[in-house]
Amino acid sequence: MERMVVIGGDAAGMSAASQARRLRTPGELEIVAFERSHFASYSACGIPYWVGGDVGHRDALVARTPQEHRKRGIDLRTRTEVVELDVPGRRVRARDLESGSESWTAYDKLVIATGARPVRPRLPGIDARGVHGVQTLDDGQALLDTLAGLEGRRAVVVGAGYIGVEMAEALLKRGFEVTVVNRGRQPMATLDPDMGRLVHEAMDGLGITTVNDAEVTKILTGPDGRVRAVATEDGEFPADVVVLGIGVEPETALARAAGLPLGTHGGLLTDLSMRVRGYDDVWAGGDCVEVLDLVSGRERHIPLGTHANKHGQIIGAGVGGGYATFPGVVGTAVSKVCDLEIARTGLLEKEALAVGLRFVTVTVESTSRAGYYPDAAPMTVKMLAERRTGRLLGVQIVGREGAGKRVDVAAVALTAGMTVERMTALDLGYAPPFSPVWDPVLVAARKATAAVVKAG
Repeated sequence: MERMVVIGGDAAGMSAASQARRLRTPGELEIVAFERSHFASYSACGIPYWVGGDVGHRDALVARTPQEHRKRGIDLRTRTEVVELDVPGRRVRARDLESGSESWTAYDKLVIATGARPVRPRLPGIDARGVHGVQTLDDGQALLDTLAGLEGRRAVVVGAGYIGVEMAEALLKRGFEVTVVNRGRQPMATLDPDMGRLVHEAMDGLGITTVNDAEVTKILTGPDGRVRAVATEDGEFPADVVVLGIGVEPETALARAAGLPLGTHGGLLTDLSMRVRGYDDVWAGGDCVEVLDLVSGRERHIPLGTHANKHGQIIGAGVGGGYATFPGVVGTAVSKVCDLEIARTGLLEKEALAVGLRFVTVTVESTSRAGYYPDAAPMTVKMLAERRTGRLLGVQIVGREGAGKRVDVAAVALTAGMTVERMTALDLGYAPPFSPVWDPVLVAARKATAAVVKAG
């Protein structure tokens, strides 16, 4: 009997374990999984909505409990952290976080699914009481516990990426006065600045104060050791609670110490079957790996639950004796702040420039439904196309209800390598309650086609 050891009990790790269990019986394959938190198989993406009250209870975010995994023949050990990899010896050293005891576990197949960790800059006061990162269910519970005990209602969110704007909305819904301190030119560095400006305007309209081009220098505390303000070079912003939404980076300290190959973003490098390059019996998936960007042709770190679950299925198939591949991504993401929907896929202008592409850009204003139909909502679509070939390079969408998921049309077009001219012939669904006669994405494709022709 072989043994599969999984490090990390969330999306990638437990998807891999579950798929391997479907393919191989307990008599053929023993599966041991280590998870340092109390939970497994949960939606980290849902934490801002739980904090904001849209999701009523923490358990709603749990897809499968540790007990359910164990009933399915997976030896899932929670509150247990792997602290060392011995790849030549094919074993891992794990520490029980409750008792402090340590032991070695041998493996035949190893899966590294250690995820990502929130960026926590080394600033004075960063570890003060009332300063929270939000990455795990334990983090979310700790933040809610803090919020419940506060008398003051001033919140500062550091960072204006996906987590930052989502947590700003959550705190606003909790009745807090919210300030977002952002070192970028505009919120959402995953958009071009002109599209980020639309997000900034919408956040201002909701009553969220956004301070751009502001680098946090320290967290100020009171006599009781609790946070009292966030300081930048230009001023201080009073805070009863601070949430860090600066982003995440691959959690690959174990892999680095073991000498496994890492990419330029610090993530593990794998082949198409998610095997770690150069190691036949070691796989990796989820937020700790880098993936191929199909548009730029370069490796990127894109931490998303959709990718993690796919990685797990592919790894589980490989461990189970089958074969599957993960060809890459086009960088699709969607989010919202209150009723504003924000989406992107493909390359931003700066990303296209970084890989030496020449391109044209167009921006169109349209509506989610036929203009005469009730509740038609405005949206802005920006499109990038390669100058010589007309190949679609990227799309960004900011708008109200019905805007965000339109990015999926562009994601399919990018994956297929379509030109913007070819996109104009797409047979998309039309009826006045759902779209204008020309869908906003196709209007942008028509305008981009004309820009490519004009550019020669």
